[in-house]
Amino acid sequence: MMSKTQNTTEPGLSSDLVGWMPETSGRGTLTLLTSCLATITLCTWIVIHPRICKRKKHRLLHKLALWLKTIFAPEFIAVEAAQEWTQARKVAKQGSVKTNGELGIVQAFYISMFGLQYRTSHGTKVIWPNQFLWLLEQGLLDWQDHKNWGLSVEAIKDKSNSDTTGKLFAASQVVWFVAQSVMRVVHDLPLSPLETMTLSYVPLFAVTYFYWWTKPRDIEMPSEVYLPEMTPEQAKVFDSLALDDQFDNEGTSEQESIWGIWALTPRLFEKEASDRAHKSKKQEQHLEERHIIHNVIPSSATKYVCLEPVEPREEQETVLAHWDPELYHSRILWPLCCLAGVSFPALHLISWNSTFPTLIETWLWRTATIASMVSMLLFMQFERLVVKWCDPWTIVKILLPSTYMVGRLVLLVGTFAALRAMDSAVYETYTTSAYWLHIVK
Repeated sequence: MMSKTQNTTEPGLSSDLVGWMPETSGRGTLTLLTSCLATITLCTWIVIHPRICKRKKHRLLHKLALWLKTIFAPEFIAVEAAQEWTQARKVAKQGSVKTNGELGIVQAFYISMFGLQYRTSHGTKVIWPNQFLWLLEQGLLDWQDHKNWGLSVEAIKDKSNSDTTGKLFAASQVVWFVAQSVMRVVHDLPLSPLETMTLSYVPLFAVTYFYWWTKPRDIEMPSEVYLPEMTPEQAKVFDSLALDDQFDNEGTSEQESIWGIWALTPRLFEKEASDRAHKSKKQEQHLEERHIIHNVIPSSATKYVCLEPVEPREEQETVLAHWDPELYHSRILWPLCCLAGVSFPALHLISWNSTFPTLIETWLWRTATIASMVSMLLFMQFERLVVKWCDPWTIVKILLPSTYMVGRLVLLVGTFAALRAMDSAVYETYTTSAYWLHIVK
C-alpha cells in the first residue's frame, strides 16, 4: 500500500500529486474510472422511462436525449418524475367513479405516456388523459371494454420491459458503491472528485425510482383504437381538449422533425392554466370593449359611424419552468423536491477540501458548487417562471438557470480535469479483513 504524504499546504492543494496510476496492489486510475462511470451509466440508463413512440429512430434518439439530460441535470428528471406521478395519481382518482375504482396508476401512466392513440385518415393521434376522462364522463367509452382498448394491467405489463431484476441489479450496484465510499471515509482515505460526483447521483436515482417504480418502460407500440361516434359538438369539445399535436403521427413536418426528441411531454396542469389564462384574457378584453370610447364621425345623413376598437396586442412570453400546483403547494412533497433539487450540487461539497491540480481549479469547484445550489434553490421558488421582456425580473429569471448550467459544466469538466494530478492517497486501499477483525474485538 502506498504511503500518504502529510499535506501541510492550503486545503485543496498538495505537494504529493500523481497522474495516471497503473493497477498496482492498491487501485489504479482505470479501476476508479470504470467503477464510477459504470455506476453513473447504470443509474441514469435504467432509471429513465421514455414515452411511447412508433418511429424507431425517434424512439431510440429520444431515449438517448433523456439519458443525456439525466447525466447533465438529474434533478430535473427527478422533478419530472414527481410531476408525472402526481398527474397519474390524479387521473386515476378522477376516473375511479366511472371505472368502479379499477383505473389504476399503471394504466394512468400508460395513457400519459401516449399509450392510447386513435386512428385518423392521416395516421394516428394521441388520446390525452383529459380526453380519456371526458370520454368516460360522456358515456362514449364503456369501461367494460377497456381490455379491447389495450388498457388491462396485464396487457400493459406484458408490453413493458421494466423488469424487477434490472432494477434490483442497479440498486445493488449503487449500494455497493456507497458502501465502498463510506468505508474509505471511515479509514480516513480521501474520495476523488469523480467519486463525489457519482455519489451525488444516488439520492436523485432513489427519488426518480420511487416515483417511476410502477411506470411501464420501453414500450414500443401504443394501443390503437377507433373513436366512438360523436356529434359535431362533441367532436369539437374532444379536439379542444388535446394538449399538443406535435406528438401525433399524421406526417406533418413538426411531427417528423428530429428535434422533437428534446421536447418535454405536456402536462394537464399546463393546459388547465393556459385555458384559465385565455378565459380571463377574453373577459378582460370584453370589459375593455364595453368601456372604450369610440371615435364618432357625423355623416351628411345625420348618422354616425363607429370605428371598431383595436384589439390589444398579445405580450410575448417564454415559459422556462412550470411546476404542478398540486406538487408545488404540498407542504410535504415540495420541500422534499427542493431538497432533492439542491442535493446534487450540495453533495459535491464532500470534495471541498479535496486536492486539485491548481488553486484556481480548487476555487472554481467551490464557487460552482455554491452557485449551483443557490441558483437551483431560487429557481424552484417560482411556480411558473415566465420571461417577459417588459418584466424587470427578466434578467434574474434568465440568470438563475444560466448560472446553474454554467456551474454544472464547471463541475463536470473539473471532475475529469482533476484526474491529471490527484492526491496519491486517493489510490490507497484499506484491508477489509483487518477492519472486520477490529469490529469483532
